[in-house]
Amino acid sequence: MTGAKADARTAAYATRKAAFAAGQGQAAEILADYLAQFRGRTLSGYMPMRTEIDPLPAMAAHQGTVGVPVIMGAGQPLRFREWSPGCAMTEGAFKALIPVDGAWVEPDVLIVPLLAFDARGYRLGYGGGFYDRTLQALRAQRPTIAIGFAFAAQEVAEVPIDATDQRLDAVITEAGLMRF
Repeated sequence: MTGAKADARTAAYATRKAAFAAGQGQAAEILADYLAQFRGRTLSGYMPMRTEIDPLPAMAAHQGTVGVPVIMGAGQPLRFREWSPGCAMTEGAFKALIPVDGAWVEPDVLIVPLLAFDARGYRLGYGGGFYDRTLQALRAQRPTIAIGFAFAAQEVAEVPIDATDQRLDAVITEAGLMRF
């Protein structure tokens, strides 16, 4: 499966780069509207890198605690540090920005970055398994919602999956909402 995923990632990076150049449209507003139902619950977003679609406006609008992922090490689930607009940030693993300090939080709802997604609700990530490992651990404790955030062009016919891949509950793009 590794070869199929590697090939899919190569194609997905190119597709996302082209979509990024075209602009995000109303994606952040659609995401913020959807997240309103989770008011008061702990949300995890992410700090966008390279050509990832930007969830920051929706994260800033969330009425509740917001965290961002911190990579603790290879093969480990993510942890989440509390974030707010304007907080001091530093470069973490893979050059992702993380808060310098703040409480560790456990999200009920996660905004998940991705390279590609399909109509079954599966996502193609970067290959480290961080979100799959994290979602599996969180879902073993309590109901946890995973929302993919992407450009509509990132949808593919079928994402190659393994037994450890975690399904998304929804994907939000500039074209709207898909629930699974």
